[in-house]
Amino acid sequence: MKTLRLLLCTLLTLPVLLLPSRAFALEPLRDGEIGIAAPSAILMEKVTGQVLYEKNADERLLPASVTKVMTLLLIVEDIEAGKLNLDDIVTASARAASFGGSCVYLEEGEQMSVHEMLKCITVASANDCAVAMAEHLAGTEGLFVERMNRRAEELGLENTHFTNCTGLFEDAEHYSSARDIALMSRELISHPLIKDYSTIWMDSIRDGSFGLTNTNKLVYWYEGCTGLKTGFTSGAMYCLSATAERDGTEYIAVIMHAESSDSRNADATALLNYGFSRYALCPLLPESPLPELPVELGSANSVPLSVSGEQAVLIPKGSAAPEYRLELPERVTAPVAEGDAIGTLTVTLGGETLAELPVRAAADVPKIGVVPLFLRLLGSLVGL
Repeated sequence: MKTLRLLLCTLLTLPVLLLPSRAFALEPLRDGEIGIAAPSAILMEKVTGQVLYEKNADERLLPASVTKVMTLLLIVEDIEAGKLNLDDIVTASARAASFGGSCVYLEEGEQMSVHEMLKCITVASANDCAVAMAEHLAGTEGLFVERMNRRAEELGLENTHFTNCTGLFEDAEHYSSARDIALMSRELISHPLIKDYSTIWMDSIRDGSFGLTNTNKLVYWYEGCTGLKTGFTSGAMYCLSATAERDGTEYIAVIMHAESSDSRNADATALLNYGFSRYALCPLLPESPLPELPVELGSANSVPLSVSGEQAVLIPKGSAAPEYRLELPERVTAPVAEGDAIGTLTVTLGGETLAELPVRAAADVPKIGVVPLFLRLLGSLVGL
């Protein structure tokens, strides 16, 4: 194998939505190593899914209105799948209009666009709008909840089960964990649409006659806050999934069962500050494009290359720049199929391997036929 050394690169952020198969080993902090008052909490980085702090993160607890993270995820996924449009009209049923708690006081038969419903659910945590949307999408809230549980299974949420779409009711069979909420929040913020709503501080509906103020106060005063969802019931106490982004790195801080709204905000702030102050995303791909590899006896003289697998990793701030080493043969022989493994890109940091990524053919290169081969040889002779 011929080894090509690539230039060192600075810590630039790449937009990636791939889970790493290998990641730089960062041992998460645990209870006592950072002053978190809540009994259950977690800090996760969005791109890699790396956990930087956890405290009883798998304990099953009442999630209150943080339940709506899953409700919103299903709504946004239907929009992006073309099953639902922001200007579609939703009509409130008598049941939806009957819901109290956080609400916008829908009346039976009142109509709102999906856009307005999304705004009410995300900004004001409106239970009535959540139920109206559930009924609009699935026919009944019960059928929508079945979808919520199926999606939870697809996301691998082992400590989550829903019995309603709002979190308003304190049902022993309705529970989640800090880790599971972080994972569903991570999925939700992978859809940029939600941030059009989760970053709103104040707005209104009904032609400006009804004001909305975000229940997540971090949106107002925490630098880079991108959302996401608060919750409170007397049983669940104060819950929060808080997301924030700075310099291309986004974190998810989940707080469960805090004693007060001030305490949950302080805990989330401490976790987010810890992440932003200690770690940065490092790209696992060099800035320059990969070289094309010569192909013998192929219909083309070379094949383009691509790197598969994880494309970014979280590393401590202040680390030396990573080093990239590309290992490739000098040439390959046709036929070459797209996706064929051809070489390896190894990324190291201070002598430790961050990742070993397979380099693959990015196109098919069939074996050249007899006549084209003869013409190519003839052309080379004439050229002489």
